[in-house]
Amino acid sequence: MRSESVGLGGFESTTPAAAAAVFGDQVRQAERFVELLAEHGVERGLIGPREVDRLWERHVLNSAVIGEHIPHGARVVDVGSGAGLPGVPLAIARPDLDIVLLEPMARRVEWLSEVAGTLGLPLAVVRGRAEEKAIRQQLDLADVVTARAVAPLARLATWCLPLVRSSGTLVALKGASAAEEIERDRAAVKKAGGGEPRLAECGAGVLETPSTVVVIERVEQRKPERSRRRSGARSR
Repeated sequence: MRSESVGLGGFESTTPAAAAAVFGDQVRQAERFVELLAEHGVERGLIGPREVDRLWERHVLNSAVIGEHIPHGARVVDVGSGAGLPGVPLAIARPDLDIVLLEPMARRVEWLSEVAGTLGLPLAVVRGRAEEKAIRQQLDLADVVTARAVAPLARLATWCLPLVRSSGTLVALKGASAAEEIERDRAAVKKAGGGEPRLAECGAGVLETPSTVVVIERVEQRKPERSRRRSGARSR
């Protein structure tokens, strides 16, 4: 079951029934975000032409449901936010969250600031890369870091986990190769300060195709046993 179509400059978006379940009273904001992406996304290099007709299922709903793995009132940094995914849909669905959109490209930063203003979302937009020392110093540690289509898991963990507080999580939206990435990059994740990567689904029972995420807890780094023994020997 779908609601009435919303027309905009020749584009018609039929709001899926799942949108009401995911966005609740904020569904109109989600519709407006889809309209903005449909109107400006291709010309501004945010999405490909083929994505216009599948903005809801492939991008907006897919992004919003990762909130299932984010605790109430959490501080979230969305790394490589780009067109605003997953950060903007997440902010619409979860107004309790404190969200920072981190994006290195100036034209996309401009877009994200425009979207935040148009939709009335209390988002902080920061230009920079997660791996930059200055950015790590500028941003307070987050409860959760999110990322979508940014990099393979090994690189993503190296860039993002330093932004996560101890016992916080990295929630990475992934595709069909997620399980393979976990097997391949498990050692790199551990080296970057992550615990055992966990594969999970979001939106089951609501979306026709649930979103796949990899959830990684930030763990305390311990000194090697040999180093601790040497330190103890020197102190005696």
